[in-house]
Amino acid sequence: MEQEVVISFEDFGFQYKAQAEPTLYHIDLQIRKGEKVLIAGPSGCGKSTLAHCINGLIPNSYPGQATGNLTIGGKNALKLGLFDLSKIVGTVLQDADGQFIGLTVAEDIAFALENDCIPTEEMHRQVERIAELVDVKQVLGHAPHEISGGQKQRVGLGGVMVDQVDILLFDEPLANLDPATGKQAIVLIDEIQKRTGCAVIIIEHRVEDVLYRPVDRVVVMGDGRIQYDGDPDTLLCTDLLQEGGIREPLYVTALKYAGVELTADMRPSCLPELKLSEEHTAQVRAWFAKQPPAAAVSQREILLRAERIDFTYAGGHHALRGIDAVIHKGEMLSIVGTNGAGKSTFSKVICGFEQPQTGRLELNGTDMAELSIKERADHIGYVMQNPNQMISKVQIFDEVALGLRNRGVPEEEIRPRVEETLKICGLYPFRNWPISALSYGQKKRVTIASILVLRPEMILLDEPTAGQDLRHYTEIMDFLSELNRQGVTVVLITHDMHLMLEYTPRAIVFNAGAVIADRPAAEVLNSPEIVEAAHLKETSLFHLSKACGIDDAVEFTRRFVERDREVRRHD
Repeated sequence: MEQEVVISFEDFGFQYKAQAEPTLYHIDLQIRKGEKVLIAGPSGCGKSTLAHCINGLIPNSYPGQATGNLTIGGKNALKLGLFDLSKIVGTVLQDADGQFIGLTVAEDIAFALENDCIPTEEMHRQVERIAELVDVKQVLGHAPHEISGGQKQRVGLGGVMVDQVDILLFDEPLANLDPATGKQAIVLIDEIQKRTGCAVIIIEHRVEDVLYRPVDRVVVMGDGRIQYDGDPDTLLCTDLLQEGGIREPLYVTALKYAGVELTADMRPSCLPELKLSEEHTAQVRAWFAKQPPAAAVSQREILLRAERIDFTYAGGHHALRGIDAVIHKGEMLSIVGTNGAGKSTFSKVICGFEQPQTGRLELNGTDMAELSIKERADHIGYVMQNPNQMISKVQIFDEVALGLRNRGVPEEEIRPRVEETLKICGLYPFRNWPISALSYGQKKRVTIASILVLRPEMILLDEPTAGQDLRHYTEIMDFLSELNRQGVTVVLITHDMHLMLEYTPRAIVFNAGAVIADRPAAEVLNSPEIVEAAHLKETSLFHLSKACGIDDAVEFTRRFVERDREVRRHD
């Protein structure tokens, strides 16, 4: 029996009050109870606006002009208040910290129940039930800041499920999670959907990661319109994702490069069930044999050396355990590992924000122990994940000039240096703009420019591409690659395994405060032991190469990355 329709857009359009053009045009979309739907699309395509219409932020928080019809739970959604819609639609935000209200996990889950004046005994029973469902029973007494990223997301999910909603809306649930925790999140969403029968909507541009568990439909958006609405197998046989600036699963791209003609009955959306004939595997092997071997990495001088670095926070958390590592001049390097592995602590120690209890750091062969934070910043620039946390000026020029002015550089020297840096960063045309007028990706460039103008030998970036679609990701990484070609050492702390594969020949892998591997990136992601120990995620190219009888999965991955980079460079 066909399930009831819980969301219905009929020739729906929306234009924000502050904008000259509509953001959504002629949306026709129906979602039924029990369906799991992925909504994908590049930044600015309208998918977030669509989500805001579903959860009531439009028109209640973001006013504008709507056309057509939108019904949720059989009611006119545009006439429902936020409170009424919250009883039907539960939203789990990308930033789990932004959703916390209670001082403990239990208080946070109970918040909606308290608002509904549920008796205390019944409230305790419901909190226990939900905590068991989302597997956070063991941390009910913990404060939100004491739990892991994956647990925070589970708590956020529990907090919206206490209302027994019919629709669960996930806004980029993978953006801030390490690869293994991201897989767990997708499994959790799948389990919750099966156990509750809710309609589940996932807004995410990481299509391959979401397809770790099956979805009923994929809706692809572009320029405020629906470009595709159908099953994922049929979608992956087309080039719609790539044309729309969304990365398709790597194994699908590899099959297309090899000339394999994909059909929906091959089940391309599900790697474990992918049906490849002998002809298909022969095509992949022939393609692999034709690709030139990956270039060898040349040896470089050592810029920074860490020896036996040990660090314990005041609360007793032993964050770094005897770290030995080197960073070479002019290289591009990834530091990877699960949340809480010690990556960010290591970067703080390098920058001087924290002082290790034991061990030695050398920069160009000189002991860094006596260098102040300011002196270290003359050589090492640190760019935070969120650009809004680094920006303190109104105008772009003033923000980039700030570090030079703080150092007492004469004003006549500041202007040419800032202008030169803005040109390198592609920001010169906007030099007199207010920062508030920039996109997120442009703000990211401003923060990089504010460090680059100081002419450091090394830039250390925390999650430079988090939350970026393929186009903006490529812009940022190509820009960083160009800086690297100019001689700047670039170190990336990242959860993005494809970034690590494509741009950084070497990766240092952290786990539980220790370095467990220092190897070429392709070797790391083709080593099941390292992947499991560090909570990473094997590349799907590893599984494809094995399925096609190619023993050297590392070289297969390297050759694919070289080919993919070449193709995208010419697009």
